[in-house]
Amino acid sequence: MLRQRKKISLDTVRELDSFPKLPETFVETSRVGGTFSIITACIISWLIYSEISYYLQSRFMFKFVPDTDYEAKLKINIYLTVAMPCHSVGADILDSTNQNVFMFGTLEEEDTWFELSQEQRIYFDNMRYMNQYLREEYHAIQDLLWKSGETNLYGRLPKRKYNPVTPPDACRIYGTLVLNKVAGNFHITAGKSLSLPQGHIHISAFMSDMDYNFTHRIHRFSFGDASPGIIHPLEGYEKVTTNNMVLYQYFIEVVPTDVSTFLSRTYTYQYSVQDNERLIDHHRGSHGIPGIFFKYDTSALKVLVTEEREALDQFLVRLCATVGGIFITAGLINSIVQYIVKLWNRMMNPNDNYSNLKTTDMTPPSPPPVVPSPLTPTTTIDDASATIIPADL
Repeated sequence: MLRQRKKISLDTVRELDSFPKLPETFVETSRVGGTFSIITACIISWLIYSEISYYLQSRFMFKFVPDTDYEAKLKINIYLTVAMPCHSVGADILDSTNQNVFMFGTLEEEDTWFELSQEQRIYFDNMRYMNQYLREEYHAIQDLLWKSGETNLYGRLPKRKYNPVTPPDACRIYGTLVLNKVAGNFHITAGKSLSLPQGHIHISAFMSDMDYNFTHRIHRFSFGDASPGIIHPLEGYEKVTTNNMVLYQYFIEVVPTDVSTFLSRTYTYQYSVQDNERLIDHHRGSHGIPGIFFKYDTSALKVLVTEEREALDQFLVRLCATVGGIFITAGLINSIVQYIVKLWNRMMNPNDNYSNLKTTDMTPPSPPPVVPSPLTPTTTIDDASATIIPADL
């Protein structure tokens, strides 16, 4: 009973098939149809691969929104070299809340040589050229940079194989500070920094103007955590001067950036910068303090970077529409081509078509076989004597 019911239910399902299929005896095969089938299968396979590849490729969307996270902290990453010994320079930060570097952390200082070795010079020049190229072509390759996943495109500065015999003439300053999210001024000038209740001072009483040399090289200068797609404009900068009394100023606009991908979320910063250098000459009215000053301020807007991808249902609908359209179009072209081929064959061989048609029409049908009736007497002819013998004898 169970088998019978199951069989009946399957037959019922077969009868409800809304896609009727032709019997195999009605299907005509040809070389043209086979060729079109192979071409259609290749095109459909290629389109399916292209659609899947396009669906897997995400795109980044950028949007500006007001920055309401006032309590957030601003992390700054510094790595630069100044052409003065470490005991002659001091690095400090003073923000709009009158807090200095001692409230934000400490920066490491290391005596070194300003002149780079051959391997270090090749590395720094390549980093400078690469960063310059990325700044100029950013709008053309920004999607590639965001999808690369690389947070550091330059690697690390190679170490010296041999140290010079001369004493160190430069100071390497590096480290990370956590600042308030307000405007501030990070500067490097002559003399060590001394904190005071109303600010700070740099003690340079025992130094002459001839001891000043603010030639510098910036290896790293960034805000926030490392994130792919963000270019730091100051990395690779090198300023060389022959004058002792020079003021270098960098005006930086810091923009908070929230990066949301399918696997992670990063809160970081990117910035734009304008630089200016001025010779200090009090006799000519150019006043100021020689040194390197980074004046930064945070933007009131932040950038939201989101990774988006097409919805799955839209992808399936477009994929089915593409495959179905190619299939129907190939079938239509196949029918037209086969009709043209048949018409061409008839035009090229009209006699063969007429003879075949005439032979088929004039051939008389074969008579149906005679079935003897049991009530009708029959006779049998003997071939040897040609005598008619009644069948009932």
